[in-house]
Amino acid sequence: MDDNRGMNVHKGAQMLELTEKGDERGHLVIIEGEEDIPFKIARIFYIYGSDSEVIRGNHANRKSQFVLINVAGSSKVKVKDGKGNETIYALNRPHTGIYLPKMIWKEMYEFSPDSVLLCISDQHYDAEEYIRDYDEFLKIVNG
Repeated sequence: MDDNRGMNVHKGAQMLELTEKGDERGHLVIIEGEEDIPFKIARIFYIYGSDSEVIRGNHANRKSQFVLINVAGSSKVKVKDGKGNETIYALNRPHTGIYLPKMIWKEMYEFSPDSVLLCISDQHYDAEEYIRDYDEFLKIVNG
């Protein structure tokens, strides 16, 4: 693995710099599971058409890890670990993203009109693994 590419074990949310190649013809961003992101890819979805007032997410996942990349436009992602730590990430370059481990509260917001937020997960969708109540999330992570 190149030094500027790939991940090992993560303890928390963090920015990722993805491999970008390009020339006069344009750019290409490479995302390979277990190389550029720290898990095998099981599901990909994307969010678009959300205006700047909309807040998406508002949940944590018991099992799922995610990588979020704004492949067009921009958005912000607020993450909370339930122990008093909170970070806001600005996603505005198609070759950067954020890694979100399981059991991190996430809120996506301030979508630009042209925003396309790509979401990559290591799990297939399972409604039962979503925690949608912040107080419940706090009780779980704090015992």
